[in-house]
Amino acid sequence: MLISAAVCPHPPILVPAMAGEAARERDGLRAACDEAVGRLAAALPDALVVVGGAPGTAVHRSDAHATLRPYGLPWTSPDVPGEGSEPLPLSLTIGRWLIERYGDPAVQETGYRSVAFDASPEECLAIGRDVAASADRVGLLVMGDGSACRSEKAPGYLDERAEAYDEAVARALGDADAAALAALDPGTSRELRAAGRAAWQVLAGAAGTGRFGGELLADEAPYGVAYFVASWSAARPGHEQAGPGL
Repeated sequence: MLISAAVCPHPPILVPAMAGEAARERDGLRAACDEAVGRLAAALPDALVVVGGAPGTAVHRSDAHATLRPYGLPWTSPDVPGEGSEPLPLSLTIGRWLIERYGDPAVQETGYRSVAFDASPEECLAIGRDVAASADRVGLLVMGDGSACRSEKAPGYLDERAEAYDEAVARALGDADAAALAALDPGTSRELRAAGRAAWQVLAGAAGTGRFGGELLADEAPYGVAYFVASWSAARPGHEQAGPGL
């Protein structure tokens, strides 16, 4: 069952070496991701799963490697991938980077699952239920960006619907509202170029009807793209829905 979750964005600029001179501008976002991953690790899950959007849905082999070489940075993990190792998509690569940045050997044994950007809500929810059933204590690192239409300079240009969409997502993540995430419309999400929709709905499926406390740790929209960081923790039996912390 799901006991804890961290939600983080996956832009390459989260990595200081990718951002260059602008790295300090994302210090707050980076710190929020560190906090969310730290809380996730502190929950001591039996299984830690990283899920993120990709062109197709897949369960990645344990020898898959993360790499930022396609984005111009000679970083790969492990440094020398084994023969036949497949590269993880960007969302999971940034997830791997965050876990390694945290640096706790206890969270190095991790599973990676891609969910297709255009997967239906039903498919996403089913994946989430499957992940939650994979161990007694499951931790989930959910990688996903919000809309990319918050300004005229945004990748998707300005769309007047984007701000309201992102506000609804931020509220759902902060309130640990799985039902609200499950109800996100794939068509609107696609039009607003919200890369995280499918991954957030996997989280909704993993949470199911369980009770969680949530906290929104960051909500930013630099370059016209929305980035959220949130932490969820399962409410203890016999207690009202609690805030974050374990």
